[in-house]
Amino acid sequence: MNKAQADSRKEQEFIPNPPFKLAYTLRALRYRNFQLFFAGQLISLVGTWMQNVAQSWLIYRMTGSSLLLGTVGFAGQIPVFLVAPLGGIVADRYNRHRIVITTQTASMMLALVLAWLTLTGTIAAWHIVMLSVLLGLVNAFDIPARQSFIVEMVGKADLMNAIALNSSMFNSARMIGPAVAGILVAIIGEGWCFFANGISYLAVIAGLLMMRLTPVNPKTHTDSTFESLLEGFRFARNAPPIRWLLVLLALSSLVGTPYTVLMPIFAGEILHRGPQGLGILMGAAGVGALLAALALAARTGLRGLGRWIVLACGGFGVSLVLFAFSRSFWLSVILLVPTGYALMVQMGSTNTLLQSMTPDHMRGRMMALYTMMFMGMAPFGALLAGGAAHRFGAPASVAASGLLCIVAAIFYGRQLPAFRDQARRLILAQQDRTQP
Repeated sequence: MNKAQADSRKEQEFIPNPPFKLAYTLRALRYRNFQLFFAGQLISLVGTWMQNVAQSWLIYRMTGSSLLLGTVGFAGQIPVFLVAPLGGIVADRYNRHRIVITTQTASMMLALVLAWLTLTGTIAAWHIVMLSVLLGLVNAFDIPARQSFIVEMVGKADLMNAIALNSSMFNSARMIGPAVAGILVAIIGEGWCFFANGISYLAVIAGLLMMRLTPVNPKTHTDSTFESLLEGFRFARNAPPIRWLLVLLALSSLVGTPYTVLMPIFAGEILHRGPQGLGILMGAAGVGALLAALALAARTGLRGLGRWIVLACGGFGVSLVLFAFSRSFWLSVILLVPTGYALMVQMGSTNTLLQSMTPDHMRGRMMALYTMMFMGMAPFGALLAGGAAHRFGAPASVAASGLLCIVAAIFYGRQLPAFRDQARRLILAQQDRTQP
């Protein structure tokens, strides 16, 4: 490609966004495989959010311990931090479609075991911790494979839109699942929420089995697993835009996202609304996240995503601080909308930029690093948040988290101009590789 063609490509990539059009916003749904994936995941994720809320309430009802809430969050996500790099290698070396079918089936079985233990009255705190660890191990392989599988369903041209719609589906479920769980927990108990989650996995498994995919032969690797692992880390380390995106995501995840672990305390002790209130609070964050995902889906180019990430991280911190000081239930609900919006903008924008700067043969490993930084750091944050809430109270813990997010956003914003051109070169390099 000559210089004139490269300049033209750059102008096309970084053009302003066109006026909002619904059909354009939903363009990734033109693909049959993505339609099946989208529909199945929407049903399954409603069940997942039901289980998340019901499990948090069950632990809180059984023990009344904020520290144990943090411990369960830690147990469920620490395997992601430790094992996700191996999951990324697996996603790069083997058929991602088959990996996702396997992991979704395993998640279904774990949900049904949790339902059986709860409905038979034999559930204990250590059961929940053990099953959380096992689910975390499954997620360490599922998330890198599922995230890197998206490009096989829609291609690179609509990858950004598919990622955003995938996020919108996740957060639509986040609105519905907690609200339904809040009602079901109050009426028939937590066990049936776990059972409904187990059955919901049948939808996504059926969708995956119905797909018609072009055979993809993963690149043959002659190097060892350890060498492949180091290759992924070296690529991220030697690319400053990727490195700083991952660092900021890790900081936000460590100090910010664990606020959800403490939500039962806000719903029960501070706002006095019980499980129904917990469902509404979690759903409010989901509303904001859904709006953010749709805003990202309406975009065409990558221009400005770096600034969006800075503003989102700072806005997330401000919203957390305000939420921590609120003692009005409905004001708290309102404040969680921008909290969910900002977190989704940062997460979705980071995912899009990372995939746009990463070569295909390393996509699984880069999504593993993304998973480590977003989900893998959260267990440490959950443990810290639970301990801080136990000692200083939940409001003080959440307010401190928000302040740290604001500081992280300011620091990242000061680094942004230094690597903007490097990010463009990485993006254009990956586009060039797709040209005939």
